[in-house]
Amino acid sequence: MLRKIRIALAALFFVGITLLFVGIGHQWWGWMAKLQFLPSALALNFAVIAVILLLTFVCGRLYCSVICPMGVFQDVILWIRRTGGKWMQNAQTRHLKRLKEQGSAEKPKVRQYLKRFSYVKEHKWVRYGVLVLSIVSLVVSGQMLIALIAPYSAYGRVVRSIVGVASGSIVLPLLLTGLVTLLVIACCAWLWGREYCNTVCPVGTTLSLVSRFSLFRPTIDTSKCINCGRCGKGCKASCIDTQEHKIDYSRCVVCFDCLDNCTEGALKYRFVGFGKKESASDEKKTDGGRRAFMATTALVGTALVAQAQSGHMDGGFAEVVDKQNPEREGRLVPFGSGSVEDFYSRCTACQLCVTNCPNHVLRPSTDFAHFLQPQMGYDKGYCRPECNICSQVCPAGAIRPVAQGQKMTIQIGVAHVNLDLCFAASGEASCGNCAYHCPSGAIMMVDREGSEYKIPVVSEAQCIGCGACENLCPSRPISAITVRPNSVHHPLN
Repeated sequence: MLRKIRIALAALFFVGITLLFVGIGHQWWGWMAKLQFLPSALALNFAVIAVILLLTFVCGRLYCSVICPMGVFQDVILWIRRTGGKWMQNAQTRHLKRLKEQGSAEKPKVRQYLKRFSYVKEHKWVRYGVLVLSIVSLVVSGQMLIALIAPYSAYGRVVRSIVGVASGSIVLPLLLTGLVTLLVIACCAWLWGREYCNTVCPVGTTLSLVSRFSLFRPTIDTSKCINCGRCGKGCKASCIDTQEHKIDYSRCVVCFDCLDNCTEGALKYRFVGFGKKESASDEKKTDGGRRAFMATTALVGTALVAQAQSGHMDGGFAEVVDKQNPEREGRLVPFGSGSVEDFYSRCTACQLCVTNCPNHVLRPSTDFAHFLQPQMGYDKGYCRPECNICSQVCPAGAIRPVAQGQKMTIQIGVAHVNLDLCFAASGEASCGNCAYHCPSGAIMMVDREGSEYKIPVVSEAQCIGCGACENLCPSRPISAITVRPNSVHHPLN
């Protein structure tokens, strides 16, 4: 029963978060993104962090089997492997039965299609080494490592790359990174179960520091156990030592598979208590100093995330289009991010804002310093003042909530006119397109001495940097009016 409830909840979260990354129903599924551990830590959302840690302390790593989309994705891969293995095994059994009935002298080779798992000791140095390296990279070199290995961001990258292929909006670096991530995680899950979660994933390692003391745990009743080994062979976390009747609770993801696999009722998920240990599942004593150090390092690393350095202008590969983004001195970051430094120090490159942006302003960067983190561009659209979807879906606090209409009071950049490219200034034609479409009324058309047509002039005190003028300017390939970013966003009087 517990396993069925867990699967139902996991399916709900998996479908909801997948639809969120596809860009469907952010108003229904957005709250699921807010429950992701690493984005919540970067957003300093202490309430969510406390809830997840409390859930882990009480129930074990249920987060990894229900809430985390990458964890559930690996379970899907394992289900495909198990289902396919059963089909092949049954087909082989039917074939052998037919040969026996026919009295055939042929001795076919019997294959084992149902691959089993076995207990493996944890790779401590790799496990904790990756966690320390992740924390150090946040402080020293930004979000690149976290963007590559964090489960939520990795899953978002996979879905976004698939969506890009389906919609025809392919970003080659994102596509390649997404496909590599998909293949690596899928192969790892197919061969070794939840090895990624228990060796590479920084979230899994962090939660393991708490789950080893969980109040509710699966325990082995040695008086009922017949040493059949079914629980260990079916454990995708490879954490059940059937020989010693022990379970490594730091790696157990609370999937409840072992409870269903045990035909003797020797495995029960039950309350153990505070500070109590079952003799049948006692772990060897671990170095308390190491645990304290790792837990402290994780907390300090989270607190220091805001110290990560900001980057420079994206120098990546731009697809040749009718209108091109100009080279800017700095980076444009969304309304609600506060500053360039704050935005890139919190963003985990999960692609959620990119997928849900209806105006096609946000796209993943190909610059090494901010690889796959979003950047703004006005070649395909502009940031409409009434739209605040990216601030609603961002789980990491990189884009803080902005109310509708509030964008008109924030300046993320200022438009500047290049008269050498302006049709009106060159005397080619009367235009005024930028002034006509400016939502803040910051552009006026004024007379110019010696010119037949009026030219645009920007009031810096009114411009919000939305990019409507840049996007709608008829000049090609570079607009005659472009937005220069503010490194720190300013409120307008």
